[in-house]
Amino acid sequence: MPEYARLYQEKHNRPLTYRDVTPIGRGQLKLEQIGRQQARRLLICDTDLLETKVYSEAYYGRVPAWLLAAVPQHYADLYLLTDIDLPWTPDGIRDRGHEREAMHRRFLDELTQRRLPFVLISGPPDERLRQAVKAIDGLVVSHE
Repeated sequence: MPEYARLYQEKHNRPLTYRDVTPIGRGQLKLEQIGRQQARRLLICDTDLLETKVYSEAYYGRVPAWLLAAVPQHYADLYLLTDIDLPWTPDGIRDRGHEREAMHRRFLDELTQRRLPFVLISGPPDERLRQAVKAIDGLVVSHE
């Protein structure tokens, strides 16, 4: 499933604000619900509520209460955390390249503190794909 925040931003074509966090979070949940209905065995999401929470904290210094309560009910079985070893390119939503290390640390800390399963994906694009496929294959085999 795609990242709902990106779809939302493209639709509204303006800088996002704290008021957008709730519609983005609810839209992400709806996409995941659709994905679960359509998926045969595996649902891969570009993002989830945990990421929405982290960005809300980083960009606005606060998180809606409903989102904080919902995050633990929507953990993924596995997170693929991409490293920051490739050049950063602004994309219309992610606009703080100068804070890249700090954002990466936020995500790493969040996954670690919550004891969520994750794999750090790094290297050139073909190596990243290989690592992601291996991690996902391992998850699928462990759930059979």
